[in-house]
Amino acid sequence: MKTRLVAGLALLSTGLLAGAFGYGATNVATTFDAVPLDVRLTFHSALMQMNGPVMQTAMALAVLSSLVLAVLTRGAPRLLAGAACGLAVVSFLVTRFGNVPINQKIKVWAVTAPPPDHAAILQRWENFNIVRTVTALVAFLLIITLVMRSSRGTHH
Repeated sequence: MKTRLVAGLALLSTGLLAGAFGYGATNVATTFDAVPLDVRLTFHSALMQMNGPVMQTAMALAVLSSLVLAVLTRGAPRLLAGAACGLAVVSFLVTRFGNVPINQKIKVWAVTAPPPDHAAILQRWENFNIVRTVTALVAFLLIITLVMRSSRGTHH
């Protein structure tokens, strides 16, 4: 029972993380490219203020629930949960050391002016965003696989 509860939490939290990053990558980031730079910088700064606590919580829950699931299981489920945990950690590290420092620069640009190389820096932010989105999505897929395999095993 405890393992099923943790598996459900891992499924929910990795799904929320993948969904949030996926929405950001497909809708928000593409919209950033469609608006004038000053609008993007202002919106980006405001969005990151709101995103900070929400995304940190989602990443922490995805990491912790996957880790606990790996501890509670054996064999292939342990490997799947452990890999999902590792990928959620990668999403966190890319965010913390890739996107967040650029977000800090964007905050300054929003009230001053962007540097001449701002396009390359914004592209680097988008590249980091793609990496964290893919790692979160794969973590979610691994947890889906784990849950599907375990539910198949309980119905036979």
